[in-house]
Amino acid sequence: MNARDVLDLAWVVPALPLLGAAVLLLFGGRYLREPASGWIATLLMGGAFAWSVVTLIALWSLDSEERLHVTRMFDWIPSGSLQVSASFLVDPLAVTMILFVTGVGALIHLYAIGYMHGDERFSRFFLYLNLFAASMLILVLGGSFPVTFLGWEGVGVCSYLLISFWFERDSAAAAGKKAFVTNRVGDFGFLLAMFLVFFHLGTLEIAPALAGASVLSEGTATAIALLFFLGAVGKSAQLPLHVWLPDAMEGPTPVSALIHAATMVTAGVYLVVRTHPFFLAGDAGTVVAWVGVITAFTAATIALVHNDIKRVLAYSTISQLGYMFLAAGVGAYAAAIFHMVTHAFFKALLFLGAGSVIHGLHGEQDMRLMGGLRKYMPATAGTFIVAWLAIAGMVPLAGFWSKDEILAKAWFDGQVALWVLGAVTALLTAFYMTRQVWLVFFGEARWTHASDEATPHESPRVMTFPLVVLAGLTVFGGLLNLPFKSLEFLTKWLDPVFERTPGFEHIEADSFGVAFGLSVAAVLLGVAGIALAYRLYSRASGRDPARERLGAAAEFLEQGWRFDWLYETGIVKPGRKALDAVSRGFDLGIVDGAVNGIARALQLGGTEARRAQSGYVRRYAFAVFAGATLLIILAMTRATGA
Repeated sequence: MNARDVLDLAWVVPALPLLGAAVLLLFGGRYLREPASGWIATLLMGGAFAWSVVTLIALWSLDSEERLHVTRMFDWIPSGSLQVSASFLVDPLAVTMILFVTGVGALIHLYAIGYMHGDERFSRFFLYLNLFAASMLILVLGGSFPVTFLGWEGVGVCSYLLISFWFERDSAAAAGKKAFVTNRVGDFGFLLAMFLVFFHLGTLEIAPALAGASVLSEGTATAIALLFFLGAVGKSAQLPLHVWLPDAMEGPTPVSALIHAATMVTAGVYLVVRTHPFFLAGDAGTVVAWVGVITAFTAATIALVHNDIKRVLAYSTISQLGYMFLAAGVGAYAAAIFHMVTHAFFKALLFLGAGSVIHGLHGEQDMRLMGGLRKYMPATAGTFIVAWLAIAGMVPLAGFWSKDEILAKAWFDGQVALWVLGAVTALLTAFYMTRQVWLVFFGEARWTHASDEATPHESPRVMTFPLVVLAGLTVFGGLLNLPFKSLEFLTKWLDPVFERTPGFEHIEADSFGVAFGLSVAAVLLGVAGIALAYRLYSRASGRDPARERLGAAAEFLEQGWRFDWLYETGIVKPGRKALDAVSRGFDLGIVDGAVNGIARALQLGGTEARRAQSGYVRRYAFAVFAGATLLIILAMTRATGA
């Protein structure tokens, strides 16, 4: 079997978790109980990762200019000039995506076996989890925009099912609906972009559409790019459609990890990078970069004051995604993917670590009721600290290399204002993550004052093993793309995707000295954030100095800059009033009035007609006689007239 034959089997990657979902749908719960259903789902995700590695090897064996392979399975939509095939596109970008989606996804599946122990819907949870992963894999492998959109909608549906998994809680049910509705706004942009692509280029196949982007007018290319970006804003929770992601924490913690690290929110960044020829042919990059960096800063300020351990991480994800869009906006696409990969490592580790804490504290999520847990949960604490240092930008962990590259690319592209705002956000990130680590693992043990629960305990090995693996990836993940010509492995691997695009140029450093100075500045900002948080919280003795010093602004930030209030007062309430008015005026008055009027007319007609059916034979005989007489008179009249 040669490399091309292996690439033809790329469909195996999404097929394995899809098979798991089908098996659990048919046999889960009744025939496959805990933990068997969890192991089946996990092993099939592991199999998908293994086949992703095989696909990587096959693609790597080809020359760089040949690393684009489209597998067409069948004609999906053959309709006149609209010809859409069910196809998968395999190139370095797609393979990079499937590797970390399946790899990190398999670890999250394994962790969930322990976390979901005892849940009455254990098998259903893993069914949804497998389906979620399969949808994401279809999304990133799609060879046509409709196939990608199929996966796009699949992850949207699965996120709804998993966020509201514990639907008995009103907050979980509401969070699921909020995520679903908010994402429909972004999906509208994706659909319009596809319509424009087909109208101007006559195809929805991704490879020829991207190749034809350079022939479009700047205005058309910009419109298509901005519409794709609208879809990305919804899926990746960027301003102003970010409001669904913090509420998504109502779902089980493995869901949060999967959404934030390997699926769903990374789909938006992938879409922008995949459709980059439209952004290069138009003038949408500046919008992408500014939305990204403003979102990063805004979310970081909100994370400063939240007390829920998972919500802090949720706003952190929104902020880190902002960095990825900043990179994509300035044209540093490889840097965006690099940060996506490293973020998958340390953010999965942070969420799974938070889940381990919640598990050890019997469901507690309020950081004000934690503290001192490193003594009782050493494995969780140690791995969480590794992830904290990575996201804070400490050398030599993976987060430093990827975030530093993004900021450096912005600087060398001449976007100094973007660099400044990104640098300030890095400082805030180091501060709020240090605050979280201190409140959870250091200081006094406030959980002893909060309840009479048993002593916190370390999670079982099925949960701590993924933490250790992810910690290793967080430590060494930066080796994928060190900022030295001979060590930029990921950039060189992705180059064939971008270098064939007209207008693409690598952003190079002006000088080694400036690049080194920017790196030193990035580290110093992280150290400053850590030092400031340590100084405040090491002496806090149960207080929250950040909230105290922010005063009234703390409540404003905790309310998410009141975006939810703006939507409630500006859209939801007026919308309800307008719909109520339409309901009373048009629906009840006109539609119901017409229907009821017809019913009353028919009822009246029936009542009158019923009188003719009296049951008296003499009346029927008289009616027959009268009718016959009228017919005779009519016939005689017509004969006389003739």
